[in-house]
Amino acid sequence: MFADRRWFARRPLTERLARYHPGFSGRPPRPQVVSITSFVDVAAPLARALGESAARVVGITEELELRLQRLHLSIDATTFRLRQLGWSVVGFGCGAALGLATGAPAPLAGLFLVAGPTLGFLLLEQRLATASDAWRKRLMLELPVVSEQLAMLLSAGYSLGGALRRVGSRGHGAVATDISRVCRRISQGVAEHDALREWAAVAGVDGLNRVVAVLALSNEGSDLGRLLSEEARAIRNDVQRQVIETIDRRAQQVWIPVTIAALVPGVIFLAVPFVGALRIYATNA
Repeated sequence: MFADRRWFARRPLTERLARYHPGFSGRPPRPQVVSITSFVDVAAPLARALGESAARVVGITEELELRLQRLHLSIDATTFRLRQLGWSVVGFGCGAALGLATGAPAPLAGLFLVAGPTLGFLLLEQRLATASDAWRKRLMLELPVVSEQLAMLLSAGYSLGGALRRVGSRGHGAVATDISRVCRRISQGVAEHDALREWAAVAGVDGLNRVVAVLALSNEGSDLGRLLSEEARAIRNDVQRQVIETIDRRAQQVWIPVTIAALVPGVIFLAVPFVGALRIYATNA
């Protein structure tokens, strides 16, 4: 097992015999004891284990590979965790430098040492989570329009694969990008329904699950155009309901600073005569 690692592997036979060759002009280069490849091989499992544990601690339960695949990122989970480890090391260095520069006491310096790596890790994790939520929201908003486009194409006589290819090649949004990946999966030999189910599993959008369930009925000769139009109408109603809930929630949040701004002067105006009355009673006593 250790023979494949640079730290433990012996020098190749060609390098050991090179000194006996007539054309040998110097000492062959010795292999590096520490290299980037060997460091990555050692640090990758540690970074991945620590990253997954830290993500669960902060409440992120969705798989990292799923979010990276959803955003069409070319890096894998191990590379992302290594990047987080690097940012954590940088945060640790910044925390140590800040503690030394400010001459902070030991508890505060320890807080800097803990907060630096934590912020370095959470920075990339939060950016990925925000991008993933934004992509899902774009899918939800674009899905009714794309569903109606698929409905028109299927009603016009297009096959399911032909309709998907046309939407994927003509569109430029989030749904069109995902459909292009579905078409690539179909060209690689994956069945149409399996590729669509993979898309629904990666996207994590409820409305898309219903649309994929309707598209799975293409082999049964159903009126997919009408069914997709109904699903598009239902998705629009869901989006409208979510928008109304967001507006109501923000309207309630507006009253929080207004209430605080109204209560503070009121408390001051009530406190002044109350303190004056207490002084009068104290003087009479």
